[in-house]
Amino acid sequence: MEFKVDFVQQHEFPAIVDVWEASVRATHHFLKEEDIAYFKPLILNEYLKAVDLRCVRDSDKNIVGFLGVAEQNIEMLFIHPNIRGKGIGKTLTEYAIKALHCIKVDVNEDNELAVRFYQNMGFKIIGRSELDGTGKPYPLLHMKLL
Repeated sequence: MEFKVDFVQQHEFPAIVDVWEASVRATHHFLKEEDIAYFKPLILNEYLKAVDLRCVRDSDKNIVGFLGVAEQNIEMLFIHPNIRGKGIGKTLTEYAIKALHCIKVDVNEDNELAVRFYQNMGFKIIGRSELDGTGKPYPLLHMKLL
């Protein structure tokens, strides 16, 4: 199936956060409920404004997956769980690499599906941090295209 990568408008940020939350609940089993509540307003009010956003939409123009990049780094990639496994993540990652020149990504170590996904996309683990970017105890793997 072919997916078209599209731009995201600021008025669509709530829809992006809905995809983020559904995806996190399906894949980030290591997060606590209070962590999701902590990150949700940060994503809506800060993080989305700090990245170059792209998305994939379904036939009804609803956002079903999105990508956020900054400084050649994939900062966020989330796919709605109802449509995972269809190639949207691959499409967005290939777009990030080819069109936005991304070569790095940080992945939660406990998100084994994401680690394998990025390894299959050609990223290699080059480092590890005990804490995530907000200082929470969720180790990150630093990955890079080599």
